[in-house]
Amino acid sequence: MQTDEKTVLVTGASGFVAMQCIVQLLQKGYRVRGTVRSIQRSARVLEVVRKHVDVSGGRLTLVQADLGSDEGWQQAVDGCTWVLHVASPVPTTPPKNPDEVIVPARDGTLRVLKAAAKAHVKRVVMTSSTAAILYGHPRDGMRTYDEKDWSLLTSEVGPYERSKTIAERAAWDFVAHLPEPERFELTVINPGVILGPVPDKDFSVSGEVVRKLLTREMPGCPDLGWAMTDVRDVADAHIAAMTIPEAAGQRFIVALEHASMLQIAQILSRHFGPRGFKVPTRRLPNWVLKIVALFDKTAALAVNELGKRQDVSSERARKVLGWKPRSLETMVVDMAESMIQCGAIPMPHKRLAPAKRVPQSS
Repeated sequence: MQTDEKTVLVTGASGFVAMQCIVQLLQKGYRVRGTVRSIQRSARVLEVVRKHVDVSGGRLTLVQADLGSDEGWQQAVDGCTWVLHVASPVPTTPPKNPDEVIVPARDGTLRVLKAAAKAHVKRVVMTSSTAAILYGHPRDGMRTYDEKDWSLLTSEVGPYERSKTIAERAAWDFVAHLPEPERFELTVINPGVILGPVPDKDFSVSGEVVRKLLTREMPGCPDLGWAMTDVRDVADAHIAAMTIPEAAGQRFIVALEHASMLQIAQILSRHFGPRGFKVPTRRLPNWVLKIVALFDKTAALAVNELGKRQDVSSERARKVLGWKPRSLETMVVDMAESMIQCGAIPMPHKRLAPAKRVPQSS
């Protein structure tokens, strides 16, 4: 338990990862200042966090600061020892203009880092993604990617993956060119697709694969797969990266080995089939997803991933950060259970036995 109660700034406090970071920081005794795009979002953050930890005594404060504006960032960072820069735009549908995602990710990151430099913070831990490592490469299962690798921004790489790559490169470049008196330590966390328990119905797009399988919005499982990680383990990695001296100046992949959509479906069927959920566990030809994507904008985000693998190594995180991730089964089951508990997924209707026919008198 910390005793000095140093303050940590967490950007994007209403986000899936950020709220988990806030809970864990408070549990460890830190004071936390969180940023929200609009102060109206504060009530939801407080409601979620209070379910897990005491926030009395001003241990958690929320301030307004938007990645798209300079306003509020210096006041947000001033007095903080560390910054967890978690906020970044995540599209739920393919954007009409890639700059809708790329510009706020890059410019927002630079706003936070400039404020951090002026405030003389000790270290910034930035949330990037395996999207900044894997894309533009063959991804055919012939090699495993690690922190030396960067996504190649070829024409087929999507706006989100471009935004994460450009924003992370901009961060490293910014710190490298800071004058020595203003230079802080930078560490980057590169998680895979993030599963695990959701805080409420307003969960991130990463949870859609679990939701769509439990609700049978997908008739089966196309050839899709991801390197996945639990939100609780992502928060663990951020906090370890904040305080471990050897983490300074490094990137850390935090994700398990590649797993398929079919594997997720099989886990869900095993655990929730007995409760009446008819989880689809048959393989689908790729053309089915392409047709679904014409009507389902979330599915459209996945079309370019058909048949591709996400083989990454988390060896550095395990060695330097002492990262001990939960299993795929745990993160999938806990995500599904939390979605059911918060009402994001309705319980299946039980079929009633047909009523007995009463003979009609003549």
